[in-house]
Amino acid sequence: MSKSIRVEEDTHAALSALKREDETFDELLSRLVADRRRSVRRGAGLWDGSDAAERAREARLATKRDVGDR
Repeated sequence: MSKSIRVEEDTHAALSALKREDETFDELLSRLVADRRRSVRRGAGLWDGSDAAERAREARLATKRDVGDR
């Protein structure tokens, strides 16, 4: 079953620029999703064994507090 999606002209132009000559828009979107998934998987576990996740969490909370004070 196929679906239609609406995109703005600039989004269509950006996608067209990424689309390979022999590729449909469906194939393009599938490729972009697969690329994104691979990228996320490569980063999974990157912070294991470090305190980076806790520092990021603290920084996020500090930012939220700062924004709330304004």
